[in-house]
Amino acid sequence: MRLTQLEAALVISVQAGLAAALAWWIGHDVLGNPAPIFAPSAAVGTIVAALGQRAHRTVELLLGVGLGIATTDFLLTFLGTGFWQTGFIVGCAIFATLVLFGRSGAAVGQAGGTAVLLATLAPAQKDLEWPRIVDAMVGGVVGLVVVALLLPLNPMRILDRDAAPIFQCLAGQLREASAALATGDQQRAVRALDALRGMGPDLDRMHQALSGAEEVVSLAPARWLRRQDVERFARATEHVERVIEHSRGVARRSAMALQYDEPIPADLPASVGQLADAVELLRREHRAGRPTERTRHTVRNAVYKAGRARALGVDEFGDAVVTQLRTATSDLLRAAGCDPTSANQEVRDAAQHGEDSVRAGGTPG
Repeated sequence: MRLTQLEAALVISVQAGLAAALAWWIGHDVLGNPAPIFAPSAAVGTIVAALGQRAHRTVELLLGVGLGIATTDFLLTFLGTGFWQTGFIVGCAIFATLVLFGRSGAAVGQAGGTAVLLATLAPAQKDLEWPRIVDAMVGGVVGLVVVALLLPLNPMRILDRDAAPIFQCLAGQLREASAALATGDQQRAVRALDALRGMGPDLDRMHQALSGAEEVVSLAPARWLRRQDVERFARATEHVERVIEHSRGVARRSAMALQYDEPIPADLPASVGQLADAVELLRREHRAGRPTERTRHTVRNAVYKAGRARALGVDEFGDAVVTQLRTATSDLLRAAGCDPTSANQEVRDAAQHGEDSVRAGGTPG
């Protein structure tokens, strides 16, 4: 994980350095601006924006510059220059930007910076507006070109980096819930539930990574071939989040079943453990781009054991564990690529097979 983060930091650093150099060269040597200070600044601002927000940030940057220029030119005509005029103009430019665009850092920063520049330098240097607009456009466009054409990130590596903690935590806490059921340790199930409830920040990072990957495959021709992979990951992510919700239910009902000393057939913890195995297999098969047959087979085994547990005899909360597990496995099958009808049918068939094996006196499968 540390090596992956270091690699991402290195790529972004190289992108920022290259974008700054190109923006300066275009502004200075191609367009003839003797001091194109803001072109590299805008380019770096685009590069270091959050993944998935670079194109949006570039638009905000240009709008902020334009609004800063319009506000400053209008007020300078009536107020003139001076210390209080500078403060008033900058405040008005930022206020107008906040009202129009909300708390957008890029737009507000550019509007305020442009107002400061024009209010303080306009008396000594004329016609600063056009070079400021050109610098902003050059920097923003160069930043987008660098991330889209010259050094685009690998979208699947972005996704795998931020999805890894989610799959690891989900599988790990399902194993904790399984162990709690097997050993009768109610507090262990409660700790697993707390850990599953604390996955919000990891899910937020995955959403940001998905937004960044979608941006990359939209802007970078070299990554267009990965568009279907990113779309498949996005569809799977929706179902994985539902699996997390149902897994919280598994942990919660497990804790309640243990609190009330309900009977726990051996197949019930085994079923929860099989669900954890299926979560890990799904990540490995998606990462390798392989068919998800092993995941689907493991899911069916989990449901089969859950059906056996129900047939062997569970009480209210144990039965709720089985229900939550069946719902989780259905969503996991959808994450693996099954359509809803097929996923539900596979779950029903596997559960029925498990119940029938108990009634027939069969052994666990």
